[in-house]
Amino acid sequence: MALDEGPFFHGTIADLRIGDILTAGRRSNYRSDVVMNHVYFTALRDGAGLAAEVAAELAADAPAPRVYAVEPTGPFEDDPNVTDRRFPGNPTRSFRSTEPLRVIGEVADWNRLTPEALQAWRERLATLRQGEILN
Repeated sequence: MALDEGPFFHGTIADLRIGDILTAGRRSNYRSDVVMNHVYFTALRDGAGLAAEVAAELAADAPAPRVYAVEPTGPFEDDPNVTDRRFPGNPTRSFRSTEPLRVIGEVADWNRLTPEALQAWRERLATLRQGEILN
């Protein structure tokens, strides 16, 4: 039984094209000293937008946040960094996979954070950077 039917989205600062492949083995957006064993995605467009905006906030050169529609190429699981540990069940519809994701399009109609919400995230990022990542 599938965990979720999607569609699925990935938020990032990378400039990607249709057909590009996202793989595990990249550094975490939240902790640059951690190489991730999974690639992360969500079934919530605005959840991917939040991830993209947080990644942009943490980047040194102020890149544009981007959201892509993606399809998993293999099995995936609930993301334990948010599922049950922080939110009972999986209300964020967040997942991870050791298998690649294929980019199937860029999404332009996601809700951007308000300036106030972005400021609140800036304040939370210091704590996120110090927290444990279930890798």
